[in-house]
Amino acid sequence: MPDWENAFGTCPLVAILRGLRPHEAVGHGRVLADAGFTLIEVPLNSPEPLDSIARLVTALPRTFVGAGTVLSAAAVREVHAAGGRLIVAPNFDLEVAAEATRLGLTYLPGVGTLTEAFAALKAGAAGLKLFPAEIITPAAVRAMRSVLPARTKLLPVGGIDARTMGPYLTAGADGFGLGGSLYRPGQEVCDTAASAAEIVAAYRKLTRG
Repeated sequence: MPDWENAFGTCPLVAILRGLRPHEAVGHGRVLADAGFTLIEVPLNSPEPLDSIARLVTALPRTFVGAGTVLSAAAVREVHAAGGRLIVAPNFDLEVAAEATRLGLTYLPGVGTLTEAFAALKAGAAGLKLFPAEIITPAAVRAMRSVLPARTKLLPVGGIDARTMGPYLTAGADGFGLGGSLYRPGQEVCDTAASAAEIVAAYRKLTRG
């Protein structure tokens, strides 16, 4: 199993599979892995998300799998019991941070201000989800990058697709969370494969040199 640093270093794109159903999980997970994704998130407001996470963990041992929309310490424990290793949230919460740290899980909280960003890093966050990216512009990312510790991983999430990554990368983003541009509930596996290939190709082109 890869650790967080290796998975992120291989491909710093988080596939957000909101609305995924357990019987669909492995099919979509496999085409994502084939396209190069090493980070997969199943939001907890999906149908039976812990079942989907457990199936992905079993089927894709080389992928770093976890949950999104994790809002409580109890939810962190449930994700851990399902085999998930990644805890993603739309907000920063001290109790969630503490429980993720206690269980040895990677925590990516959502932040929108520098106050939240520094508090999250102090609490052990492995990176920062800049959410929603629709209102956190590349200019804002550049300003945050200028004062945050140099090794801080910044991942804009929200409205990100193959066309919008470039300005964020130029501003100092390290990776992205991809939701609706990659996967929508009920879509065919072949559509996920096509979207994944397009996004990974665009990212690699932008970072090639």
